[in-house]
Amino acid sequence: MAVAIVTDSTAYLAPARVAQLRAQSPVGFDVVPLHVVVGGKEHREGIDVSALDLGEALRRFVPVTTSRPAPAEFLEAYERLAAAGADSIVSVHISADMSATVQGAHLAAAQSPVPVTVVDSRVIGMALGYAAVSAAEAAAAGADAAMCARVATRRAQGASVVFYVHTLEHLRRGGRIGSASALLGSALAIKPILSLRDGHIEPIEKVRTSGRALARMVELAGVAADAAREAGQIVDVSVQHVDFGDKASEVATALADRISDAGEIVIGALGAVVGAHVGPGTVAIAVSPRVALA
Repeated sequence: MAVAIVTDSTAYLAPARVAQLRAQSPVGFDVVPLHVVVGGKEHREGIDVSALDLGEALRRFVPVTTSRPAPAEFLEAYERLAAAGADSIVSVHISADMSATVQGAHLAAAQSPVPVTVVDSRVIGMALGYAAVSAAEAAAAGADAAMCARVATRRAQGASVVFYVHTLEHLRRGGRIGSASALLGSALAIKPILSLRDGHIEPIEKVRTSGRALARMVELAGVAADAAREAGQIVDVSVQHVDFGDKASEVATALADRISDAGEIVIGALGAVVGAHVGPGTVAIAVSPRVALA
């Protein structure tokens, strides 16, 4: 079977990685962009709006909202991949609790010329990106759609994600703060460390300074990597940020010391969609154990 993989722009895969995955696949790998509305003008994430654009807009208090891709955009991707020779597609996306993207993919799948398996990853950022990567690697190795979907799901479920936000205000405005709303009363006095758990944002700890928050995140990532190592797994690590590149680089250096046997440690920007909800000054760490075909 020739299986193509689709993900969305909130995976935040580097362009070089996307190009590599496309080159490895006989039938294709596609990324469908979410939309960002800045000051009333709609943009496609990663195409005509960047994280830098978003940071500037937020600093100027320009209204920013986000929306899922239209089902027609997914359908165009599915039709394009079918025309390239795919006889099935696995479509791996941002947590349905954070976006209606999965719903749009399901609507398009019903009209696709080839069968589409839609996977709600329950994650976002490079935790999603690594799930899509593993699905693509499985497809390139000859796995069928069901196996590719299982691989993506297992990798997403195994990821540990922790992040720091400069302020909870952006999450509050977007309605994506979940139980972390309990921190709002003391938001001016604390720096929250948050996590993704089953598709939701949850608070982990409260510390007094950003430096302590970032150091604690490195410790938590190290613990997650240790657990994976004990299970015989190699971990890939991603550090992503919104307009906070210097701190992200410092965190990556600390992680390289703490997790010296990581498969890779990469640094990248969180795009405009996530940036709109977490705001400038965010740093996120994803620890993603690799999974085997099974």
